[in-house]
Amino acid sequence: MELTIDEVAAAVRGEVVGPPTTISGACIDSRLAGPGQLFVPLVAERDGHDFIPAAIEAGAAACLTSREPLEGTTAVLVDDTMRALTRLGSVARDRLPEAVTGITGSVGKTSVKDLLAAALATTYRTAASEKSFNNEIGVPLTLVNAPDGTERVVLEMGARGIGHIRTLCDVARPTVAIVTMVAEVHTSEYEHGLDDVARAKGELVEAIPVDGHVILNGSDARVRAMASRTDARVLTYGVSGDVVAQRVDVDEHLRPRFRLSSPWGTVDVQLAVHGVHQVGNALAAAAAALVQDVPLEAVAEGLGSAALSPWRMELGHAASGATVLNDAYNSNPTALAAALHSLAALDAGRRVAVLGVMAELGDGSDERHAEMGELAEDLGIEVVTVDCPAYGVGTDVPTVEAAVDALGSLGPDHAVLVKASRSAGLERVATLLLG
Repeated sequence: MELTIDEVAAAVRGEVVGPPTTISGACIDSRLAGPGQLFVPLVAERDGHDFIPAAIEAGAAACLTSREPLEGTTAVLVDDTMRALTRLGSVARDRLPEAVTGITGSVGKTSVKDLLAAALATTYRTAASEKSFNNEIGVPLTLVNAPDGTERVVLEMGARGIGHIRTLCDVARPTVAIVTMVAEVHTSEYEHGLDDVARAKGELVEAIPVDGHVILNGSDARVRAMASRTDARVLTYGVSGDVVAQRVDVDEHLRPRFRLSSPWGTVDVQLAVHGVHQVGNALAAAAAALVQDVPLEAVAEGLGSAALSPWRMELGHAASGATVLNDAYNSNPTALAAALHSLAALDAGRRVAVLGVMAELGDGSDERHAEMGELAEDLGIEVVTVDCPAYGVGTDVPTVEAAVDALGSLGPDHAVLVKASRSAGLERVATLLLG
């Protein structure tokens, strides 16, 4: 989105210092700064102001700053750069069309975001959150970076407590909501466990105007109950509901195919993404695309061409011929169970799961890890854990390199799953295996 520096200053209630210019989008990482962007230096463990010179050298046209502006550059002087980014996101939202979809849920929201963006893009100029940019930084950045002429916007929204999503909705003002699931993810952040998780996720539903649409996972009782929190039109998807999958099957590469049935008709869908659990994510995306007037055949086309964000059910092959399923972006009991079942469905003589910690599960963490270890054993899967003996099965090793060594010799008849919470960094296992 292009804005003059005066428009930026008005939006963030700041003061322009330096020559006039126009910015195109914004960034917070000087290493990723592109020509013409506005650099926003955030203050956290490191002070982003230290990287303003690098951002300008990389091509940024201007920056926000709460320090003395860099001589010879254009800046907008503000009291707080994070607050200024929020304000800029809200003003950017004013310039975008009414149709903005917000997606939340304990699991699946990034995959649904990717699938929906692909379905909408068959018909509309579409902007969507990058990777998992789903917090108070990512949401306004996505809005500011939406190109001029955008017709549909897809926003992922995460929550680590009551009130977080409400704050994001104040900026994004979504007109379509998708809630995927309420599950044991980041439950250490909630005093009353899953009931509080449902309260937090349901804030998105409450934000939808009466003429908007709410898409709910009908297979999840807590999500289904959110229908009472809105006067907007509600559609459900899942095992039963308004949008369902019939004749589900997967090929030898775990790519699902199914018959999509909806109030708009039926159509055959062949996904390019991996894992039978992606069917539910595709149904959510289909429902949201259909209520936004994407033709049914175009929905199937978009779903079939969609690719997921990195390290989510990426299926590759090592030089040895072994199949590597890299699902290392994050982990929780629901997502890990789905990944283990996907591994078990692969045609392989030996199946191994390299697992790391499932973080922030709260008081029941050890029990949840042990349950997943038992599930792996029940499915006939070997387990190698990296600095996480709580699974209670297999071999626990201290490092990524030791995990690769513990796998031993791999061949074409072998399959390896790599999965852990983001903090474990187990994508390095997949990188080593794939060379």
